[in-house]
Amino acid sequence: MTLTGQAAFVTGGSRGIGRAIARGLAEAGADVAITYQRSAEQARSVVDEITAMGLRGLALRAENADPDAVAGAVHRAAGEFGRLDVLVNNAGIFPVAKIDEVSVAEIDTTLAAHVRAVLVASQAAIRHMGAGGRIISIGSSLAERVPYPGVSLYSASKAALVGLTRGLARDLGERGITAVLVNAGSTDTEMNPADGPDGAAERALTALGRYNAPEDIAATVVHLAGPAGANITGTTITIDAGASA
Repeated sequence: MTLTGQAAFVTGGSRGIGRAIARGLAEAGADVAITYQRSAEQARSVVDEITAMGLRGLALRAENADPDAVAGAVHRAAGEFGRLDVLVNNAGIFPVAKIDEVSVAEIDTTLAAHVRAVLVASQAAIRHMGAGGRIISIGSSLAERVPYPGVSLYSASKAALVGLTRGLARDLGERGITAVLVNAGSTDTEMNPADGPDGAAERALTALGRYNAPEDIAATVVHLAGPAGANITGTTITIDAGASA
């Protein structure tokens, strides 16, 4: 139980990768708060799993593109738990359209959800973090390699997290707070099921010929959040079954 006594906050933690991360952090001993946008029932089930472990769980509705909602949720979670040690910026959307079809409104929404939200949540979180705090953001392997059309906006928004993570590491290093980006490749979730219409094509892009499970991403996040992650900061870790090789 490497995170016993600690408190974590996971955006978009009601399903998919976020749910696996929330569960993994709780299994390591942390109290965990999550945000959700629409799936209140799924969010409650995550909290039930956490409380069944004898830990505190909290689900807060917050649209990631709304900066006040994101910051407010971070502050409320820290108030409920009395501390905040780990922030996981996971919530995201997946806009698909060729660049000449993307509207300004879609650009603004995507950048707000993927970039501004990470900045705002990090600003809020560090008000409650001391030395040993962790900021872990979930990006995408599409930030590094774009093997098919229609994801220019998505890739741009995720690529921005590379520079942001490096900047956070420099800004927060003197406080003993780390910042790491975890770039996930094709992962078997509701948003991108392995048995969906694009599954075979996406598996063909990987070196291992398979999708990630959400737990693959969660395991790395838990490692980074624990003592073994103390000296890892300002860098990107890619989990994509070799798609970027």
